[in-house]
Amino acid sequence: MRMIGPVKITGPILQEDVSVPLATFETPLWPSVNRGALVSKLSGGIKSVVVEESMTRSVVVEGVDAEYVSHVAATLKDYKDELKAVVTTTSHFARLEDWHVQIVGNLLYIRFSMSTGDASGHNMTTKAADALLDWILKHFPKLCYVSISGNYCTDKKASAVNGILGRGKYVVCEMTVSRDICERTLRTTPEKMVNLHIKKNLIGTMLAGAIRSANAHFANMLLALYLATGQDAANIIEGSQGMVHAEVRNQDLYFSVTLPNVIVGTVGNGKHLPFVKENLAGLGCLEPRTPGQNSRRLAAIVGATVLCGELSLLAAQTNPGELMESHLRLERLESKKVEQKI
Repeated sequence: MRMIGPVKITGPILQEDVSVPLATFETPLWPSVNRGALVSKLSGGIKSVVVEESMTRSVVVEGVDAEYVSHVAATLKDYKDELKAVVTTTSHFARLEDWHVQIVGNLLYIRFSMSTGDASGHNMTTKAADALLDWILKHFPKLCYVSISGNYCTDKKASAVNGILGRGKYVVCEMTVSRDICERTLRTTPEKMVNLHIKKNLIGTMLAGAIRSANAHFANMLLALYLATGQDAANIIEGSQGMVHAEVRNQDLYFSVTLPNVIVGTVGNGKHLPFVKENLAGLGCLEPRTPGQNSRRLAAIVGATVLCGELSLLAAQTNPGELMESHLRLERLESKKVEQKI
């Protein structure tokens, strides 16, 4: 683990220079993200916005036929206040925001969306969904229990529903990089960056058949930050489903990353570990704030860090041979450092 940056972040959540801990075995990631962090300082900062947030859990129940489960789905809308009250009995922080349904034959899938304060909310939403399921089965006795999780959530799997509706924090980060900085610091041009994005991230990903994804390596930065801050690392599966958008604007480069599924928390499992506490405190994410503000801050930092790494890697790939040359040089350098310590 090493600190990178500082990354200059602006926007409604924070306006600060933040040093970010990254835990990885891919040693070139540190200098690459550092280059993106330098660009953020030279360019006036990365604007980071959390558009919306919710943790989800889907239950599945079975009825006598499609007509009956359709009736249940329609009738549930009349019980919104009662369902919200059920959720508040399970937690001080969980709040039911909305739900979506799907019907397959006589099966009814209900995807509950909840706010969960500063927790990522996996267990909180499952506990609340358990209580909601009990309530539904009592009020609609012709239904039968199938599962507390119907995979329509969707947890730790690639899916379209998470990209469309979001799961966790829906984060958008953007920055404008001048042509001069592109050429001097990234050793490329805005035109080359946009051209590569179209032919690699968009067309290449479409050929691969990926689901709601158009990026080079969001997962690298997500995993490194998740490990350093005590997150459930398996959530990089849905977290890596995100989009890059790039344009040439007035000869400069507009560059953005959109991550609909940033699943992070500042309380809960893993957050008690000393190094995790130290890292979260260093990021300013353990301050006495209104519940939810610390986790939103962390999500904003995660998004900005992903942008730094994505920008730097794409810039390297506009130049023949640069990616492999960098890996060889930097990994050999790290190996020598380790050998010297031994």
